Amino acid sequence: MTTPQPVPTRAGIHPPHTPGHRGPAWPAWLLSAALASAWLPQAQAQAPAQGLERATASAPAQANPAITLAAAWDKALAANPGLQAARHGAAAAEGLVVQSQARPNPELAVSIEDTRRETRTHTVQINQLIELGGKREARMQLADTEKSAAEAGVVAALAALRYQLQIHFNELLLAQQRVDFATQTHALATQALDAANKRVQAGKVPPLEASRAQVAQANAAMELEQARSLTGVAQHNLAALWGGRGTELGLASGDFLTTTAAPTAEQLDQRLDEAPAMVLAQRALAQSQATSALERAKRVQDPTVTLGVKRAQDVGRNQVFVGVSIPLPLFDRNAGNQLQALRKVDQAEQQLQDQRLQLQAQVFAARQQWLSSNQQVALLQSQVIPTAQSAYDLAVRGFSLGKFSFLDVLDAQRSLFDSQRQLLDQLMASHRARAEIERIFGTPALAAATGT
Repeated sequence: MTTPQPVPTRAGIHPPHTPGHRGPAWPAWLLSAALASAWLPQAQAQAPAQGLERATASAPAQANPAITLAAAWDKALAANPGLQAARHGAAAAEGLVVQSQARPNPELAVSIEDTRRETRTHTVQINQLIELGGKREARMQLADTEKSAAEAGVVAALAALRYQLQIHFNELLLAQQRVDFATQTHALATQALDAANKRVQAGKVPPLEASRAQVAQANAAMELEQARSLTGVAQHNLAALWGGRGTELGLASGDFLTTTAAPTAEQLDQRLDEAPAMVLAQRALAQSQATSALERAKRVQDPTVTLGVKRAQDVGRNQVFVGVSIPLPLFDRNAGNQLQALRKVDQAEQQLQDQRLQLQAQVFAARQQWLSSNQQVALLQSQVIPTAQSAYDLAVRGFSLGKFSFLDVLDAQRSLFDSQRQLLDQLMASHRARAEIERIFGTPALAAATGT
């Protein structure tokens, strides 16, 4: 029996490579059962050279074309409901600006005195409120700050959408990678079970070996089914960002196995005030200050100017009159609103400081995770996986010579597979940490902008 031949990998997904190793190691610990079969010498000769190269066909090919991160971003920009809501909110703020510029409307009043025709008096007058104390300017400034806050909300919504898109896209890439590994594992387990049954029938190994191979094959089938299910979930989550369906998506095409260096702490701290959350807090402070200025302007009472004509039937002539009315601030001096506005300013200032402290903590945690994951990825690629591969090769060779037991090969296989799974987990953690940093700062290319 010959070893299975590798097949092409999924679009955009490439197996991890380690220094001094032609390819990643077989991901399936079930290969040990296959090595116990009659074709063990041939597999032993070819396994070190092939490593983790694709051994079998992965999940059934999908008819839909592969989607890139840029294409997914374009779809989300065009149809994401949350982003559209934020944009409508910014557009609605334009109405506030227009309305704030309006002046008070004049008031027309008509009155009739006396019901007798001979002595009846008609009065027509116009009342116009005159705003004093800079109320109109303060109202316009408040509207401008609310518009700026709405625009900052759009930027924050973009950053949040970009974060969700990056996470779901990388989760799809990760799921596809796991489907590839699980597919290989299941194919090898099936071959191993067939080989084990033949060796049991030939009397070369006890029936226990076939039972172990059968259990391993069943576990591999369950693992493959779970990996495919997670791929469907990842496709659904990604398509939901623009109101689509997961069944409409093909495979994701992207470089999942490459990490980028994290920016320095100084570079991140210098740009902290540019973060969307900080900008929102700054806009909230500006709004509270503008509100306070408007409440202070209301301390000045606005007079109402009256101009009218009075027609008296008994005298037979028109009388023009002019009047002015001014509210007397005896009971309501707007003191409560002023006090509330001042305390709102104090609250907004403290919230701005609190937001900065929270962002500093979040940036520190995300950067540490980014650095730690990159270090673990490098360690796994340079030392752990090559060492596990060597141990596996030695176990296979020793088993073929009768020096090691079947369980020794199983243990070596498990160690190799666990290290490969850790590599995928740490790659995902690195991508997640980078996406978190970019969400905080609202930029899609922070690492490139900082020269890393």
